Amino acid sequence: MSDKTQEIADGLEALVKEVFPDAVRSVDKADVGLGFGKGYKGLVFVLSPEKGYVNLGIAYGAALEQEFPFLEGSGKVHRHVKIRALSDLKNPELKRLMRAAVKAARARSKGGG
Repeated sequence: MSDKTQEIADGLEALVKEVFPDAVRSVDKADVGLGFGKGYKGLVFVLSPEKGYVNLGIAYGAALEQEFPFLEGSGKVHRHVKIRALSDLKNPELKRLMRAAVKAARARSKGGG
């Protein structure tokens, strides 16, 4: 992983922890999962380093795409955002998306959806 990509990944993880301070971190190869516990079931975010950017995967992000049209992906459940520069982390819509994802995940974990 390049230094730039590592910087983006570190900054993105710090931002996720700011929004979701009780997130449990798990690692699978180069990917970092952040959620309510280790493993897939409580997953909220996945940080996947790619060449020159980091994908921020949003579990159940498809349910958020009307409110956040910048989400990418065409699967039935998950969506992602490509973070290409440290400056992308300052976009207030990114933090708003993260808060919405955590709120939706908490509701799902309580049987609310």
